[in-house]
Amino acid sequence: MTLNTLYYHLKPFVPRWLQIAIRRKIVQGKRSHYGGVWPIDERAGKSPKGWKGWPEGKKFALVLTHDVETSAGQEKCRPLMEMEKAFGFRSSFGFVPERYNVSFELRQYMERNGFEVMVHGLYHDGKYYNSREIFLERAKKINRYLTEWNCIGYRSPSMQHNLSWIHALNIEYDSSTFDTDPFEPQADGVQTIFPFLVKDDEKGKGYIELPYTLPQDFTILVIMGERAINIWKRKLDWIVEKGGMALLITHPDYMNFEGGKPKLGEYPARHYEDFLAYIENNYKGQYWHALPRDVGRFWNRVLGK
Repeated sequence: MTLNTLYYHLKPFVPRWLQIAIRRKIVQGKRSHYGGVWPIDERAGKSPKGWKGWPEGKKFALVLTHDVETSAGQEKCRPLMEMEKAFGFRSSFGFVPERYNVSFELRQYMERNGFEVMVHGLYHDGKYYNSREIFLERAKKINRYLTEWNCIGYRSPSMQHNLSWIHALNIEYDSSTFDTDPFEPQADGVQTIFPFLVKDDEKGKGYIELPYTLPQDFTILVIMGERAINIWKRKLDWIVEKGGMALLITHPDYMNFEGGKPKLGEYPARHYEDFLAYIENNYKGQYWHALPRDVGRFWNRVLGK
C-alpha cells in the first residue's frame, strides 16, 4: 500500500484539525528543501516549439478556476462570482457530482453569466488511479455527467493523474497537473507554464492539458499560513515575464466572506480579491483573459498537432 493510498484510507477517521496539523508539519519540512523549484521552477518558463504568442498579441494568458469540494463551498459560489464580476473577470467551477447535490439552478446561472462548469471527479476518495479497472468504471459515470452538464473539461480530485488513462474521458481539455508543486500527494510537476497536447496514439486524437501554474490557495493561505499574497504576486510576475499561462485554482470552501476570524481551514476572501486587484492594477490590457475551454481550443488549433 502506497503512502497516498494509506492517507485516503485513514482520512475519514482523522479529525480535520489533525489533518491540517499533519499537512502543515509535512509542508514545513519540505518548503526549504524545494526552494529552488517552488514556487518558481525556471525550467518551466521555456516556450514550446513553434510558439507565436497569445491571441490579440497579449503578453500572457490569465485563467481563473475553482474546485468546489463540498456543499458548503457550493453555497459560496455566488459571492465569489460577484467578486469576479466586479473586476470584469469570469472563471470556471469544478463540481464533484456524487459527493453532494450539485445545484442545477447554480449551473444554469453560471452559464448565463459567462462562467464555465467542469467535472471534478465523482467523489473525493483518492481511489481513481488505484487500478485501471477502477478508473474506467468511474470514467463511464464521469462521461455521463460531462454529457448532462454539456461541459468539455475535467480535473481530478487532489490533482491525481494518469494522463494516458484520461483519454477514456470525453473531454477537450484536462487540468489535473501543475508546473511545480512538491506539496501535492502526486508531486510530479510537468515543468511548463504552457498548455500541451496529450496524444492518444491508439485513437489518433488527444486532449489539451492545462497545468495550474500559481500555487493553490489552500497550500499557501491555510497550510503555510501566509497572511498576504506575496507568493501569488511573485509567481505571477515571473509568468508574465516568460509570457506563459497564469492558471490559478482556488476553493470557495476555504474562503471566509463574512469577515471576522476565519474558521479552521479558512482564509479571508479578501486575499483573492487582492489578487484580482493586483492583476487589474498592474497588468490591465496585457493579458488574454479566457475560460479553460477557450484556452484549450486555441491551443489545439494553434499547436495541437
